[in-house]
Amino acid sequence: MTDMSMGDMLDSLEGTLKRINSGDVVKGTVISLTEEEVFVNIGFMSDGIISSEELSQDTAIKPKDILKVGDEIEVYILNVNDGEGNVALSLKKAEYYKVWDEFEDSFNKGTLIKVTVAEVVKGGVIAFVKGVRGFIPASQVSASYVENLQEYVGKVLEVKVIELDKENEKVILSRKEVEKVELEEKKSKIWDTLVKGEKRTGVVKRLVKFGAFVDIGGMDGLIHISEMSWKRISDPSEVVSVGDKVEVYIIDFDKSKDRISLGLKEVTENPWNVIFQKIKVGSIVEGTVVNLLDFGAFVEIEAGVEGLVHISNISEERISKPSSVLNIGDKVKVKIIEIDEKSKKIGLSIKDAEFKEEENYASYNNNNSNLGTTIGDLFKDKFKDFK
Repeated sequence: MTDMSMGDMLDSLEGTLKRINSGDVVKGTVISLTEEEVFVNIGFMSDGIISSEELSQDTAIKPKDILKVGDEIEVYILNVNDGEGNVALSLKKAEYYKVWDEFEDSFNKGTLIKVTVAEVVKGGVIAFVKGVRGFIPASQVSASYVENLQEYVGKVLEVKVIELDKENEKVILSRKEVEKVELEEKKSKIWDTLVKGEKRTGVVKRLVKFGAFVDIGGMDGLIHISEMSWKRISDPSEVVSVGDKVEVYIIDFDKSKDRISLGLKEVTENPWNVIFQKIKVGSIVEGTVVNLLDFGAFVEIEAGVEGLVHISNISEERISKPSSVLNIGDKVKVKIIEIDEKSKKIGLSIKDAEFKEEENYASYNNNNSNLGTTIGDLFKDKFKDFK
């Protein structure tokens, strides 16, 4: 056995130790903790020390709050010799560089990052990832319209990095891009399960002049104003409000055009299904003028059931347009002059209804004149006594 010289022993020992430099990020094992410091074996000739200032961005955190003996951690080399023969380490800087690696993965590969929204600022919100500040513009907070950004403060969100400038420590995040992917997945499932005529529960999201958009579980469908009620309405707000939970049925859908047509009025409640059992040609009923056109007036004779009074059947006198004698909302008596069950059409006449009433009145007067004697007849015998 050959005795090793001191130089050989030092060379052998050096060969088993890591070579480290300031700025490196290395792995180590926690070997002991105090209230203010963490001692870490990093495989070097001397142990590394993490001071409480280099532990976390949160200065209130103590070593024992987040670490224990035996934990394997990554640390940043601040200084190979802190002046006392120890290696000065930083956990928070190692975390900082790890975060930027995560940012680069998210930016390049689309991986998701969890962030906590800290505050609302001009144009968006600030979110922190392990102490690193990121900005989410208001337009990127959600795929839906957000009225109050304060609602997001304190929330943990999964986001993607959409802009990255490591040199200037600038990172722009987006929750909207994540939600768009989630919505596409939901849409795909919805398209696969849609069936015409089936019922769905939805929430009214937006009102427009021609109808209401309803979310049926991740996708919006349109209830056209004509499908909201059997009764004629002029504005969707007469039937629903934003936020209402509604039962709708699928009228039609077109995946290529990304359109779903919804109905709110029940097929079984269709007043046309029973109206023809209630009316007959020659009947006189009361109705309300609901629409005026150049060729005539539409009169609602029962909720959801309208008939047409042609301009020629409005008045005995010649008129140039229905609006010259009628107003929307007028109550009128109409005579039913035509019924077409197959086409669901009813022909009405105002002038014939008026003529019929006059005819009935005249007939009543004529009948009264034949009922008996006049006053002269009653007293003619009395008059004889005065002769």
